[in-house]
Amino acid sequence: MDAGNRCGWCGTEPLYVDYHDRVWGRPVSDDQELFAKLCLDGQQAGLSWITILRKQASYEAAFDGFDPHRIARYDEAKVAELLQDPGIVRNRLKVQSIIRNARAFLDFPEQGQSFSEFLWSFVDFQPIQGAWRSLSDVPTTTPESEALSKALKKRGFTFVGPTIVYAFMQAVGMVNDHLRHCPQHPVCADLAGHAPFPSRNAGGL
Repeated sequence: MDAGNRCGWCGTEPLYVDYHDRVWGRPVSDDQELFAKLCLDGQQAGLSWITILRKQASYEAAFDGFDPHRIARYDEAKVAELLQDPGIVRNRLKVQSIIRNARAFLDFPEQGQSFSEFLWSFVDFQPIQGAWRSLSDVPTTTPESEALSKALKKRGFTFVGPTIVYAFMQAVGMVNDHLRHCPQHPVCADLAGHAPFPSRNAGGL
């Protein structure tokens, strides 16, 4: 792929380019994958995404593969252990947020709704297709991200402000914000027409 045609934010670093080409903007409907991504996006607050991307494998190892059932049982001793792990961002509030988010995540099946169904309802169960020509045109928040942020906070999630939530929505394909000239824009648009999204009538987990 001609590097000049990609969205400029990924630069030329191989890890970032691979993330842009293979992950960012591709629709995700798996509950645990969505949970993991939301937690990771929250970790970037005050940092750049590439910082967290470089630590993703360490996060997955430290947090039991982002298994919410295991994370929800973490106690203070586990928090203290995690705060000694150089592979993650050693910020107590951020570590505790993943634990809180896991517990909030586990409330969904009890209420007869999947996490994926809940999230995708904010875009009417279909990815929003952007048509931006330059990076300066791309918003950092939208009415949808503000509504989802508010709903997540009400459910007990933390580190889910509107900007973080919009970055999450972009990453998991709820919004296709690849620039119009980027070769990945039509790829993600095509996936939007074929991905197995949850529906309004979806059941629990």
